[in-house]
Amino acid sequence: MTEQLAVSTPANHPSVKSGKVGILLVNLGTPDGTDYTSMRRYLKEFLTDRRVIEWSRLFWYPILFGIVLNTRPGKVGKAYETIWNKDLNESYLRTYTRNQAKLMAETFAGQPNVIVDWGMRYGQPSIASRMEALQKAGCERILVFPLYPQYAAATTATVNDKAFEALLKMRWQPALRTV
Repeated sequence: MTEQLAVSTPANHPSVKSGKVGILLVNLGTPDGTDYTSMRRYLKEFLTDRRVIEWSRLFWYPILFGIVLNTRPGKVGKAYETIWNKDLNESYLRTYTRNQAKLMAETFAGQPNVIVDWGMRYGQPSIASRMEALQKAGCERILVFPLYPQYAAATTATVNDKAFEALLKMRWQPALRTV
């Protein structure tokens, strides 16, 4: 799954092989649906992230599991219904992120060694599942590109945490860069 590197080299230079490069666009995330169960699963993943809620779990978890995850999913689900992409039965954030990756892939269409994919920090498709897909596509290098306009621990850092966490579970280790 390697290709000849397209660079200028001397005539007697040995061939240099290079695997594919994966670009993984990552957005915040979205629930799979507006129903109570989907919203609860999404909110749980989001609100148990230590970079989002930095309180001691001793204090936060009773509030989260006793109150928030029992009352908020229904209310938040109703709010999501008002902005839900009913044509595709998904949030517009998922629609826009997928379309952004598609447009970027079209930009790189002339570069067969570049693969563009997308994932979500919270929800599906997960960062781990997309990194695995990039591996199976022959990527030896991955650029993780969080789609946030600024750096913050609760945005960019948590995406990077999840990317490196995915690598902890994989024997295969690509060269990884982050934006």
